Formats: sequence, structure tokens, C-alpha cells
Amino acid sequence: MKKTAVMTDSNSGITQTEAAELGVTVLPMPFLLDGEVYYEDINLTRDDFYRRLEEGMSISTSQPEPETVIETYRKLLEDHEEVVHIPMSSGLSGSCQTAYMLAREFEGRVQVVDNQRISITQRHSVLDALTLAEAGKSALEIRTILEADKFNATIYIYMDTLYYLKKGGRITPAAAALGTILKIKPVLTIQGEKLDSFAKARTLQQGKKLMVTALKKDIDTRLGGIGGTENVRISIAYSESREIALAWQQELASEFPGCEIGIEPLSLSVACHIGPGGLGFACSANLKAM
Repeated sequence: MKKTAVMTDSNSGITQTEAAELGVTVLPMPFLLDGEVYYEDINLTRDDFYRRLEEGMSISTSQPEPETVIETYRKLLEDHEEVVHIPMSSGLSGSCQTAYMLAREFEGRVQVVDNQRISITQRHSVLDALTLAEAGKSALEIRTILEADKFNATIYIYMDTLYYLKKGGRITPAAAALGTILKIKPVLTIQGEKLDSFAKARTLQQGKKLMVTALKKDIDTRLGGIGGTENVRISIAYSESREIALAWQQELASEFPGCEIGIEPLSLSVACHIGPGGLGFACSANLKAM
């Protein structure tokens, strides 16, 4: 019997194909599209999602059914001694609290990690959990390490439009209309539990400059004093256009010398509030370097 299984959800941006390659289990997150339930990366592809988003369909997110979570735990425990479950941040969804309650049934064999991550930084945590599991750490030890590291991550996202924030009820129609008139492009941040406003830009180039400056400051002062770009992982985050992200990757090489800069799509649970024109990047401390 294997020792520790690692599971997460599709908010991490890890596809079912990638999950099979990595050896992790990914719960597909449900979406409601005009009242019908779809599951990310099962019967809802990224292309379908963005097509329906641009067509103006009503899109909302939900949690996995408790029965699905319980069944996944049971199945994994048939072949593993323990399970480490890394859901999205408790500050952004109730799925983490639900997982906590469901895990109690398994008397410590299932450890739920609430390290306040989402999208790319959640993906980083999954990769760290795999490394720690391979090193022989127990599920409880992995949870403890990841939760102690929870503030050593940051995400910045540039938005091309306020339309989707308004549609999701995150801002008022009046604020969205004023922002459109003034050609304001917001830059949002996720640091810890919440998705918050960080700055305002008028162009993509200005937004990118703001995000680079902010991330440099975070690396120097906020990410646990980890000492330079060689001890962090940086990934460009994009909603739909990988081409724009690839172009920006070249620009960032001189800004963060010596740092490998990955490119990953934003999870659909974030993208549904951002829209197809979102671009940003995420950074987390490299546990292996600490």
C-alpha cells in the first residue's frame, strides 16, 4: 500500500490529463451555465467556457457534492495510508470548510490543507505536497508545512474589462459604467484569503509595469525573507490568450534574472470573474530552497 495520496480540485488549473501524469487526484469543480450543471475539464472545456462567457451566458461556480468528496477519499484510501487534500482558499469558497467536516469521518487519515491558495499558487502547493510525500513526510506533516507557508505567495491580475465583475455582483453597475467611461483597467491581487483591488491602469503596458514593481517588492519584503528570485517560482497567469502571455515571458526575463518563469492558465473559477482578457502573474516561495 502506498503511503500518501495528494488530491486537489480544478481551481488549481491542473487538468485531468496533467493529474494522471503527476499522480494526483483532481476534483472537477461544477459550473452552472444558464442553470445547467457542467464539470470543469470533464464536460466543460476551456474553449467552451470562454465561448459561452463571450456569448453572455449566465455562469456561476459551485462546490463538489459532499458525496463525491467522500467517495474520492474512500477510493484513495483503498490504495494509500493517508490523503492530503488541497482545496482552494477558505476565503474564496466554502469547499474547504466542507472538506474539513467530511474529513472527520476518517479519523486523521485525511488531512485538509487550508493554506489560502488559488489557481497557480494552489498548483504550486500541490507540487510541493508531491515532493514532501516522496520524501516520506506524513499527511499531517505536509499539511503543517504548507499551512506554515501560506502567506509566502501572491497573485496579481490585470483585467481588460469590468464587465464580468459587474455581472458577478462584485461591483455595482454604476462603478462599472464609470470605470468604462474613464477607461480604467483594474489590477487585482490575491494575498491570503481574498480577491482585492490593488491598483488601476489605463493600458496593458501600464498594468504590467505596476504588477512587476509590486512583485519585486513582495519578493524583497513579504515572501518570508527568502532572499532573491532564485528562491521563488514565478508563473505568468492568463485567462484566454496564451500568445500574449508568451510575449510577456520574454519581457520578464530581464526583470527577474535567473528565475524560470512558467506560463499557466488561470483556473476557470477565477477567470469567470476576470473575463477573457485577464493577464497577471503569481509567485510563491520555493519550499525546496528554504
